Order: sequence, then C-alpha cells, then structure tokens
Amino acid sequence: MTRTKILALLLPVQVLIVNVLSYFPEFVETYYSNGIFVYISRFERIVFGWAGFSIGDLIYGIAILAAFRWLWNTRKTWRKKYGQNLTSIAACLSVVYFLFTLLWALNYRRMPLYKKMGIEREYTEQALIDFTKRLIDKTNAIHSQIEKNDSVKVLVPYTVEQIYSLSPAAYNGLEKKFPYFAYSHASVKSSLMSVPLSYMGFGGYLNPFTNEAQVNLKLPLYNYPATVCHEMSHQIGYANESEANFIGYMANVHSNDAYFKYSGYSFALRYCINNIAKFDEARAKSLLPLIHPGIRKNFQESKDFNKKYESFIEDIFEYFYDHYLKANEQKDGLETYSKFTGLLVNYYKDKEL
Repeated sequence: MTRTKILALLLPVQVLIVNVLSYFPEFVETYYSNGIFVYISRFERIVFGWAGFSIGDLIYGIAILAAFRWLWNTRKTWRKKYGQNLTSIAACLSVVYFLFTLLWALNYRRMPLYKKMGIEREYTEQALIDFTKRLIDKTNAIHSQIEKNDSVKVLVPYTVEQIYSLSPAAYNGLEKKFPYFAYSHASVKSSLMSVPLSYMGFGGYLNPFTNEAQVNLKLPLYNYPATVCHEMSHQIGYANESEANFIGYMANVHSNDAYFKYSGYSFALRYCINNIAKFDEARAKSLLPLIHPGIRKNFQESKDFNKKYESFIEDIFEYFYDHYLKANEQKDGLETYSKFTGLLVNYYKDKEL
C-alpha cells in the first residue's frame, strides 16, 4: 500500500478520534488546551510574529495557486485515473486536517468557559434588559470621559499599529484577575485579504496553522480594539465564538486605556440591543434614546461599513461558516457570536461593570 493511500485512509480515522474526544472535554482541557497547545501556540507566535506582514495569508495564497495548478495539470487524467486523483485529494486533506486539529482546532472540544468560570447559562429577557440599562450607563460614562459633548462620536487617535502594540497590555490587566487568560508574544497583523474579508462579512480571523491573529484593516477604528482582542483570545485557545467575544470584551474593559474600554463597552452594548430586538423590537428601540447620540453615531459607522460591503458573497460565506461552526461543537452556528450576552448577564449579576 502506497503512502498516499495510507494518508487517505487515515482521514476518517482522524475524524472519528476527534469526535470521540468531544465526549471528554475535561481531558482536552487538561492535556491539550492547557498542555501541548500552550507550547505550540507560543512557539508559533514567536516564529511567525516577527514579520510585519501576514505569513499565513501568503501560505494560503500559495496553497490556492498550487491547488489550481494541480487541477490544471490533471484535467485530462480524470476519466482514466479518477480513483488515483481522488486518493491524492483525500491524502492532502488528511495532512491538512491533522495539522489543523493538532495546531489549534482541538480547542473546539475543550471544556465550556461557563463551567470553567462558574457562570450560569440561562437568563431571562428581563435580566438582559436590566443588564443593558446598566451597560448603557457605563458606556455613556466612558464616552463622556473621552468626549465632553455627548453628540460627538469617538474618534480613536491611534493608528492600527498602535492598537496592535497596546492590545497585549489589555490582556496583562485581565491576566491579573484571571491567570488562565494570560497572553504573551504578540502576533497580530492586518490581513492581506482585508477587502475580501469585508465582502465576506468578517472582522478578522485566526490562522490556525501559524497562530497569527488577522484583522480586517477596513473596520471602523472605534471597533478595532474589540476585534483585535477577540482574535487574540483565539490565539490562546478559546475557539468558541461567544467565548471569544466575552474574553475580548473583558480584555478591553480591564485595559487602562479609555479608548479600549469604550470599544469593549460599545461592542457589548450593540450585541445586547440587537439581542433584545430579536424578542421585543419595540423595547430595543425604546432604549436607544438613553444612549448618547455620539455613541449612536459610532454604531451608524458600523452599519454604514456593513452596507458598503454588502453583497451575495457575504451570504455564501455566512452559509458555509455557519455550517463550519455547527460541525465544530457550536450548534447555534453564526448565532453563537451573540450568545456571549448570556455570559455577560450572568457574570455581572452580582458585580459592578
């Protein structure tokens, strides 16, 4: 049996093993997420973090070109050698799946964050509304700290590179309270594919093969710290999107920088208002006048950005990403992102914002 056939046969075996590990989240948490992954991710950030450009994006580009080249070279062989060609594809997928799982994706099978932090999962609609009112007061206060006129939107005075430099300090503040959110050896970069990401509806992503946090360079700047800290949470092994939203928010609000705090609080506020609108649109609209006009202008920035890049491409990628999330222990698909409001409501039930 050739090496290609062996690799192809190992693909379903790997998938089976990973699915079995889904039933043992404590094992994954202990020996992978808090074990081998800590060293793998740190090593990758050291190796790839030095470059001022996205090495992972270049690797993706080369891989895509190589795939098209292979398809072109084998275009005339499929009638006679379709079995051999399919085996080659399966062997390639087997290697990619192994690296994807070993280098990062097994984190999808780790212990849920609500269990780790002792946070309840369920909350009532009224609890969300009450929390949102508290969050409005806090966001208004931070806005007033930055802008004396409540009708003026926040303009972040930093460059993108300065935000990248300041982000690890936000995690340092968070680490003092929660040591398991420790972050070291920053590797945060602007994606070379920022325009395509905008049309796909993504603010950023983690490259699972290089552990580089890739951020969409086109995003409104006031929202940038929240997005950067979200992607950094993926780097330290939190794959679930609602958990990444929560950790990213927590890093922002534990920062000493007012602009980071504003980014975190306004980010959470938008999610809360949107979640309330899902069950009571009138109630959500009634809360808007309580928010400073300047904050609402920042929210409009995000709406304008989304509208500018709105296209059928986003619908296509949302469909595939939704199914990707569902296949990786996030049964709510894209709705998983907004589930972090439950973590917020229950975490702050007896705490000050």
